[in-house]
Order: sequence, then structure tokens, then C-alpha cells
Amino acid sequence: MKYFLLAMVIAFSGCSTKNDYILFNKATPSKSKKITTTLKNVDFEYKIQPHDRLSIIIYKHPELSSVNSAYAQQERGLLIDSKGDIRLPLIKKIHLAGLTQPEAEAALTEAYRVYLKKPDIHLEVINKRAYVIGEVKRPGEIALENEQLPLLQILARAGDLTDQANRNSILVMRKMGDSEVTSTIVSLTDIHSIISANIMIKPNDIVYVMPNGMKAFNTQVNEISPVFRLISNILQPFVSIKFLSN
Repeated sequence: MKYFLLAMVIAFSGCSTKNDYILFNKATPSKSKKITTTLKNVDFEYKIQPHDRLSIIIYKHPELSSVNSAYAQQERGLLIDSKGDIRLPLIKKIHLAGLTQPEAEAALTEAYRVYLKKPDIHLEVINKRAYVIGEVKRPGEIALENEQLPLLQILARAGDLTDQANRNSILVMRKMGDSEVTSTIVSLTDIHSIISANIMIKPNDIVYVMPNGMKAFNTQVNEISPVFRLISNILQPFVSIKFLSN
């Protein structure tokens, strides 16, 4: 029996077809394919969603801030309900879902202006997340409990890549300033690429796994912009991405 099993292993190891799955498609070591460019004049803002938890600070009025509010639960912030509303002292209920952070701060400032003189408000989404779209088995939001996760762990939480994924073209987009977004392409084509390209994914980052038919583009902005606009349309309910005029 032992010799039979050995013979079967040798037989199968000698067989291969064109449909065999290849994890690393380069036999020799190579440098990681990591291309970075910066898109300027881009507005990139997360939109508040139902079931988000918010930290709300009303300066000079700590009794109204979320950490001291009777509505807050164990300092986990204030919950946006399923309808997109939030309950707050004085103003009671206000709809914030679909607004970016600056828009929500402006809405709260306007609402509190009835009760406070020159209200100064800071708002932050507590439950951080990133987004994985494209050729993964479970695209969508990925919770970031510790503020950041390695790229490989993010892809694993998205169910791994599909058979149609272009493992040479994993696009990571990140907001760097008020009007700048960096776009980085990493390759997962060999073990050396994976080690050096396993960058940390941070809140509101977008990871786009390109399909096989889409080639990795270079650092020219005019090649990235069409893909960036496509991703903007896909994530429109969750992230506001706008190209601004000069």
C-alpha cells in the first residue's frame, strides 16, 4: 500500500494542464512591481452610513459632547440608526447619513446655532473601514479594528482573489491631503513581490483588484484617471470622489 501511494504521488506530480492554478508565475526572483503616482485636485471624502458610530465634540460644551452624552454607549460613540438619523442633546434628531465629515459638521453647527452662540463642532467616524472591489470573492467594506491591516490580510478578508484577477495589478488609493490622492500599484506575482508589497491598508483606503484584461498602467495620471472615475462611480454611495478644477 505504501508503494502504491508513492507511485500515485509521483504520477500526479508529473501531470499538468494549462488550467493549473499558479500562485507565483515567475520562477526567478524579481523586484516587486510597485508604482506610485499622485492625483492632485481630487476631493476624496467618506460618507457617513447607517450604523456608523460617531465621536462628536462640541467645544466649550463638554456636557453636550458624545463622551458625556446619555445617548453614548460606553464611550463607543453615538450610533447612526438604520434610517440615517442620530439623536443628540437639544436638537434631538438629525439626519447625517450620506454626508461627508465636513458636511455633517456644518449641518450640526447650523442645528446647534439655534441654542448656542458660535458652536464649534468636531465630528469623527469611529468605526474605521477600507474598501475592496474588483476581482475578489467578497467585495465590500473591511473593518479596521486596529486602524490598519496588511494588504494580504485585507485580501484574505475579502475571500481571496478570483481566477480572473490580475495578480500583477493591485491598485491601492489613499487620500493624502485636502486635494491629493496617491495611487499605488503592487504586484503579487512572486514571493519577493508579496513580501515587499504587503503595505498597510489604512481607513478609507480603496483596494481595486484589476481583471486579467486590464494591464498595469504606469505613473501617468491620464492613464489612472479613467480607472479612478470608474471606482468613484462604484463607491458613490460610500465615498465622495470628485475631480476639482484647477
